[in-house]
Amino acid sequence: MNDVLEPGRIIHGRFGEVLVDGVKQTNLQECTADVEADMKDLNLLGQDWTQYKAGTLKGSGTMKGYKVTSDLIKRGFKRFEIIVKLDDPEAYGYESIRLKNCMATKLNLINLKANDLVEEETPFNFVGYEPLDYIEAD
Repeated sequence: MNDVLEPGRIIHGRFGEVLVDGVKQTNLQECTADVEADMKDLNLLGQDWTQYKAGTLKGSGTMKGYKVTSDLIKRGFKRFEIIVKLDDPEAYGYESIRLKNCMATKLNLINLKANDLVEEETPFNFVGYEPLDYIEAD
């Protein structure tokens, strides 16, 4: 790998692709997902530093985009799967991750304003993830 960052290798978000239950979401502008560990503090005698032990994991995310259909309202709080792929042709490769057992935590029923495009924001939780493809530098 080169010691100098090649700007073309930085992944551009416009090459992202989101599939919900296998259906490409062409209306999305943004999709985020994070996993957070419930960290337990360990305060021990004779130690100046708090130690930590990882507990259970919690997955959450958000999809934001333009409203095109009523699919999210029809789905309601039923479980679904998300696969996100980043595939910038200048990058070292592509990355894809599957989010398992996703469930919306909030539904936008009405969100309109005169002279504006209607947008939707759907926060969700997930239980488990699986990296399908990794990006690795040459």
